[in-house]
Amino acid sequence: MRTLSLLDKILVEIDQSLRVVHATAPTTERPNPAEGVQETAPLSDEDRQLINRLMRINHTGEVSAQGLYRGQAMTANRPDIKAQMDRAAMEENDHLNWTEKRLHALDGRKSLLNPLFYWGSFAIGAAAGKIGDKWSLGFVKETEDQVIKHLEEHINHLPAHALADMAILQKMKEDETHHGDVAMQSGGAKLPFPVRKLLMPLMSKVMTKSAYYV
Repeated sequence: MRTLSLLDKILVEIDQSLRVVHATAPTTERPNPAEGVQETAPLSDEDRQLINRLMRINHTGEVSAQGLYRGQAMTANRPDIKAQMDRAAMEENDHLNWTEKRLHALDGRKSLLNPLFYWGSFAIGAAAGKIGDKWSLGFVKETEDQVIKHLEEHINHLPAHALADMAILQKMKEDETHHGDVAMQSGGAKLPFPVRKLLMPLMSKVMTKSAYYV
C-alpha cells in the first residue's frame, strides 16, 4: 500500500466532507434504533416543528463530530488513536444517517450551515491532534460531555409519544458516553478549566442556537 501524500490526504478529506454534507457517509453494521418503533399517538404540526428543529441540531452536531474526528485522526501520533478516531467517526456516521432519515420522514431539512460547521470542526480537531494525543483525547471527552448535555435536554423536550425520536436520541447518548469513556481510558487529559467551562460551552451554544433556526 503506497503512502498518501499531503495532496492525497487533502483530496480524501474533501471527498469525505462532501459525503457527510451532501451524500451518505459510510456507516457501521448497526440498525437504526427507530426501526419498528410505533408511535402511540399522531404527531401534531407543533410536535413535528419542534422535533424537526431538535433533529436538525443533532444532525448538525454529527456533521461537526465528523469533522472533529477526521481532523484528529489526520494529525494523531499513535496508530491506535487514529484507529480509535476512525471507528468513532463511523459510529457518528450512524447518528448522521439516523437523524437525516428522521428529518426526511417528518419533511424537515438539514442546516444550511453544515459545511461551515464541518470544516470549522475539522480545523479544531486537527489542531487538537497536533498539540498532542492526550489533549486530543481530552477534547473528545469534553466534546462528548457537551453533546450528552444537549441530548438530555432534547429528550426532556420531546413529546412523550415521540417514541422513534426518543429511541434515536437515547442510543446516541449511549454512544457518546462510550466515546468519552474510551477517550479517557486511552490516556486523555482533563482540559484546563477555561476550555472546559467557558470555551466549550460557548462553542456548543453557537452551534445549537444557529442550527435551530438556519
